[in-house]
Amino acid sequence: MNIHAIRAIYRFEMARTRRTLMQSIISPVISTSLYFVVFGAAIGSRVQQVDGISYGAFIVPGLIMLSLLTQSISNASFGIYFPKFTGTIYELLSAPVSSFEVVLSYVGAAASKSIILGLIILATAGLFVPLHVEHPLWMLLFLVLTAITFSLVGFIIGLWADSFEQLQVVPLLIITPLTFLGGSFYSIKMLPPVWQTVSLFNPVVYLVSGFRWCFHGQADVGVGVSLAMTLGFTAASLVVVAWIFKTGYKLKR
Repeated sequence: MNIHAIRAIYRFEMARTRRTLMQSIISPVISTSLYFVVFGAAIGSRVQQVDGISYGAFIVPGLIMLSLLTQSISNASFGIYFPKFTGTIYELLSAPVSSFEVVLSYVGAAASKSIILGLIILATAGLFVPLHVEHPLWMLLFLVLTAITFSLVGFIIGLWADSFEQLQVVPLLIITPLTFLGGSFYSIKMLPPVWQTVSLFNPVVYLVSGFRWCFHGQADVGVGVSLAMTLGFTAASLVVVAWIFKTGYKLKR
């Protein structure tokens, strides 16, 4: 394994976060803070508790997941799309670096940035509501798995996209709506039975539910099912990435 190449790509991607600190860290934290203010005032005053948990504390896992998913995809997709846009990706593909090392570098950097952001948002949430994490190790596991999975999804989007507009299509039209409809701000148990069933076809429900269980010990879906679904998403993303490099889809001109 070419450790030096992996380290060089990883450091370059992490350095980009420092160069775009406002966009990468500060902006998501401000957005999350606004969610607390708006939802706390508009909904929290009417919905005091959900399953015995204060509404402010209840939405913390969903807010973290919202930022984690969007930032993981954004970081990874732009990270690999930019070399495609400038044409330097062909130099990368012709270098003595395997496809596994390329994926490990870009996805590892994107996931690292998302995990750091998730922890910062968690600390920020503690300024608004009292927090208690019942299963901290499980929380870290879900945090890491989710960051890796959606960094892989972002990597796939970055390879697929042919323009900056296409780079934004999937996050804006698919991922963000699925996150808002995935129980980030409510429990799906509050929905009518028919819509509870429909919600189970939303993959984000399992991510949010599992992550919320780590905080409060309560979930809309069994934690084992949530973990299995998360691992399934990770495996599926790895299969797609492997197929892209094997076939050269969007890589060979």
